[in-house]
Amino acid sequence: MNSLRAATRGSRLARIQTDLVADLLGVEVESVVVDTQGDRRTDVPIWELGGRGVFVKEVQAAVLEGRADFAVHSAKDLPSSTPDGLVLACVPERADARDALVGQRFDALVPGARIGTGSVRRRAQLAWLRPDLTFAGLRGNMETRLSKAGGFAAIVVAAAALDRLGRMAEVTEVLPVELLIPQVGQGALAIECRAGDDDTAAALAAIQHGPSRRAVDAERAWLAEVGGGCDLPVGAHATVDDGGCITLTAMIATADGRVMLRDTDKGDDPVELGRRLARHILDDAGGSSLLADLR
Repeated sequence: MNSLRAATRGSRLARIQTDLVADLLGVEVESVVVDTQGDRRTDVPIWELGGRGVFVKEVQAAVLEGRADFAVHSAKDLPSSTPDGLVLACVPERADARDALVGQRFDALVPGARIGTGSVRRRAQLAWLRPDLTFAGLRGNMETRLSKAGGFAAIVVAAAALDRLGRMAEVTEVLPVELLIPQVGQGALAIECRAGDDDTAAALAAIQHGPSRRAVDAERAWLAEVGGGCDLPVGAHATVDDGGCITLTAMIATADGRVMLRDTDKGDDPVELGRRLARHILDDAGGSSLLADLR
């Protein structure tokens, strides 16, 4: 194929990510820029807008309506189920999945330090680690959030986003996943195309990174079974070793971080592993009751 059209959000980061995909494909890619509800309503917390999906629905519609051949998403923004008419065609090689601090280092935060984040997942885990911390909402594109960093002791953002923007020099500390479990799909790109568009699907299949796809599939299967999103303090992170074995770690917490349910499992089938770990946390560890209270 000599050229393709890619639906994307209009932020600088989204455009950079689309350019990365175009470079991998090695063909001319025309960007079809789409305005999303999540980008328009930066004054409202994500979970009040409907949580996971507020950055992708309009982008997906551009593909379904034939205005674009495929859509480039941050995998962390995708709901756990793919809409009818679309397929998750590929996941290129994943970047750093971890969260990062801009401002003070974690061990330098004084009691009562004010942390900026729009994520209930980040807030819950940090509160569990440090109940003395205080939190304030932080929304907007990455440049906007970085411009507000001076008003906080630290802000928490995705390391991959800063790296793609060329702003890793502003990172004070990258937090290990043992400390802060990332959002499902964080650091990965997810490319969707129309079901039945075999030519586009074949072109996208060429840039699939097998281990990254298996890791993201395991995390998304976990999320689908749990039924959570941006409106709930949940997270999952998977890695794949050289032998193909997947290690999946996941968490469910209360919004205030007072209760944290966290476990790890291993397996070869990403979907089965994700579902199994979810059922263990939900059924055996009390996660179902915890989620019912949160909802």
